[in-house]
Amino acid sequence: MVAFKNRYMVMEVLFDRSRDFGKDAEDPVVISKYNIESAIKDSIRANFGECGLASSLRSLQVKYVNKLTKVCIVRASRDEYQKVWCSITLVRSIANYPVVFNLLDLSGSIRACKNAALKCEEVKFEHYKLLAGARCTPQNNVEMQKCLDTIKNLES
Repeated sequence: MVAFKNRYMVMEVLFDRSRDFGKDAEDPVVISKYNIESAIKDSIRANFGECGLASSLRSLQVKYVNKLTKVCIVRASRDEYQKVWCSITLVRSIANYPVVFNLLDLSGSIRACKNAALKCEEVKFEHYKLLAGARCTPQNNVEMQKCLDTIKNLES
């Protein structure tokens, strides 16, 4: 039996706040697995065609999304990860709002990906708490703890 070889990308979704909405405004769209996966598939189709999309869909999956810190984990096959990474780089909008993806870590195992994502999440949540100030509620802390538990329980 041959195991599928995958690559895991820890990505950060950044909204371009200078274009459509004010700097202090709330996020215009909720980041979800569906939104991100749909944007990636549309980008692959636009840049590599139907054949490129079909070959990438075999193992393409958004494994994790945190709507507070905007961190996500994307899985792609080892053979197709460069095509997926290129397409993610070319995504310019999610639900008609301008975004940019930033690669934080690329790893070949789910264990290494979990460790990198946990470190990123902890740092980004501390930054979120500083920026949110009084708007950071105990409910946000509970949601963040659930997200950290979700990362710890990720399976391939």
